[in-house]
Amino acid sequence: MNPRISLSTVILLTLPPLLWAGNAVVGRVVHEWVPPMTLNLLRWVIALAILWPLAGSMVRPGGAMWGYWRRFALLGLLGIGLYNSFQYLALQTSSPINVTLVAASMPVWMLLVGALFYGAKVRRQQVVGAVLSIGGVLLVISRGEWSLLLGLQLVPGDLFMIAASIVWSFYSWLLANPQEPKEIRGNWAAFLLAQTVFGVLWCGAFSAGEWALSEQHIVWSWPLAAALLYIGVGPAVIAFRCWSAGVERAGPTVAGFFSNLAPLFAAIMSSAFLGELPHLYHGAAFALIVGGILFSSRH
Repeated sequence: MNPRISLSTVILLTLPPLLWAGNAVVGRVVHEWVPPMTLNLLRWVIALAILWPLAGSMVRPGGAMWGYWRRFALLGLLGIGLYNSFQYLALQTSSPINVTLVAASMPVWMLLVGALFYGAKVRRQQVVGAVLSIGGVLLVISRGEWSLLLGLQLVPGDLFMIAASIVWSFYSWLLANPQEPKEIRGNWAAFLLAQTVFGVLWCGAFSAGEWALSEQHIVWSWPLAAALLYIGVGPAVIAFRCWSAGVERAGPTVAGFFSNLAPLFAAIMSSAFLGELPHLYHGAAFALIVGGILFSSRH
């Protein structure tokens, strides 16, 4: 196994897919209560409120962030504005399991983006790992019956999630190629806050367009408030913090394989809420996906 993949790194890269799986489940639950772009805006406004007391000095006029504002604007667009908006749009027409399964194509996009735009070498182990992981994904999609794949039809939500996966691949490679000084990069709260400031602006623009182009409404309730609190703290602040640290340690390609754990976590959560018990093929898919992670990170 790659010596950089320590137990702490494994934990850092496993926690985000767990939280993001919960985000997919919650996003599906509230999709009739709040429009997708507005949901993303509210999520990151909450995250901004949490991060500001921790590193607000970095983003005040004259702060260290402004020398790199173009980079943070791009990171905010990709990781906060587009990726999350695409995911919530996907959940309008697709289930949490399907959304996270389609997102499990991430390792393939990570390899392609790295090879085409960053000159990264693709090792044979990474290709084999990608094949194993995708095999696990297809096993879950087919519910253990490969013949079902022949009649598989993608819904609009699946296409939105493919776009989200490509966007996230670019975002992760940008994280792996830092340009900021250590005073920003070494302060996780400042680094995430800088992205969130621009991300909220992007989200606000998308939400404004959403309300201007169609009739929208929000059904306020305590369950919605609880859902917003969860997605603003867990999948936003905590998951992004862990993902950034994990990508720095292991690299975006290896980290991309850990994202394939999200469908399994989503299946478990959906089973818990819907009363559907896991099947044998879920265990086989888990073995394939984890096998892909382990194999891809070997020398």
